[in-house]
Amino acid sequence: MTSLDTPVAPATDPQDERLAAPQGIGGNIRAAARRVRDGDLGMLPVVAGIVVIWTIFQALNQTFLSSTNLVNLSFDMVPLGVIALGIVCVLLAGQIDLSVGSVSGVSAATTAVVMVRYEQPMVLAILVAVASGCLIGWIYGQAFNRFGVPSFVVTLGGLLAFLGAQLWLLRGQNAINIPYDSALVKFAQVWFVPGWLSYLLAVAAAGGFLAVGWARSLRRRRAGLFSSSVQWLLAQSLLLLAVLLFAVYYLNRTRGVSWMFVLFVALVLGVHYTLGHTRFGRSIYAVGGNAEAARRAGIDVPRVYTSAFVMCSGLAALGGILFASRLAAANQSTGTADVNLNAIAAAVIGGTSLFGGRGSAFAALLGVLVIQSISSGLTLLNLDSSYRFMITGAVLLVAVALDSAARRSRRAHGRG
Repeated sequence: MTSLDTPVAPATDPQDERLAAPQGIGGNIRAAARRVRDGDLGMLPVVAGIVVIWTIFQALNQTFLSSTNLVNLSFDMVPLGVIALGIVCVLLAGQIDLSVGSVSGVSAATTAVVMVRYEQPMVLAILVAVASGCLIGWIYGQAFNRFGVPSFVVTLGGLLAFLGAQLWLLRGQNAINIPYDSALVKFAQVWFVPGWLSYLLAVAAAGGFLAVGWARSLRRRRAGLFSSSVQWLLAQSLLLLAVLLFAVYYLNRTRGVSWMFVLFVALVLGVHYTLGHTRFGRSIYAVGGNAEAARRAGIDVPRVYTSAFVMCSGLAALGGILFASRLAAANQSTGTADVNLNAIAAAVIGGTSLFGGRGSAFAALLGVLVIQSISSGLTLLNLDSSYRFMITGAVLLVAVALDSAARRSRRAHGRG
């Protein structure tokens, strides 16, 4: 038996992945450009969109890219971003959840009721709310798997049912105020990472990226597969470190980096690792790409669907808690209005395919950054929400059109 450490003989198969491996930084850049031409756009469109949006709003109002406004933006994007992160999970499995807004609203109401009306500890209130969200996702999974109810229908029913549950919990009160001196409100409004620690976290994030990439490279080499060159991995890590250090420096010019934003980034990184580096995550991609092929490959498809719904509803519940803590209250409008549509739009604008099987956790971060940037820019220009709806709708339409065109291009070039 050959040891894993035994050198692998040079490949002679013209289709072998190793023979097409790009060499050095220049080779990797050319390979990335070739993938873009073939329709594998990745996060390029949304990054380009953010640059365009920021450039336009900065030209129209010089305070848009100020440190103060970006700190406010980093606060405001978190609750919706957490909900969008759950939408990413369910879209990757090829399904949809239309009830995330109502689930976030009933979660906010549950947290306020347990904390204020029943005077229970904050931790218990959060656990009850998140557990309730996960239970909702499990119910969706059972309805979909056992009774064949389409996810569109079962979650649409949930949207109405949990909106009613939210109103019932509030019992006619317009709002239940959460004490301003509670840790939950302070976390969402006034708690910031110490300056020295924010720089340390930036270095740790870049170091973690390098460590994960290095470990993956070693595993692939031992398996006789192509792996990225050390130079390319170091170049990516250094670029990431430079971007993070500059971002931290710029935010620290005023109030700094909020702990709530750190929580959001940690959730994105955790979901990204789960989706990209675990068997469960690969199963979600497989089911979203072709459920029947995944079943024949031995994947427990119903379990994957249920897990995706649970993750989606659980994150929606957490997003509702953050909405309530940001406003220091849970009211009848929490989770209503455009929360559903904005969460789905953020996931799709960020690069998650509506067709399933393509996307990443970073889609939630980038997509919600686009939506909140539009909202912030229009607020600074004193324009009402009608413009925000129209612009966000147009951006969503462009994102779906790009995804559809890229999908056809990938098929034409044999990339699936």
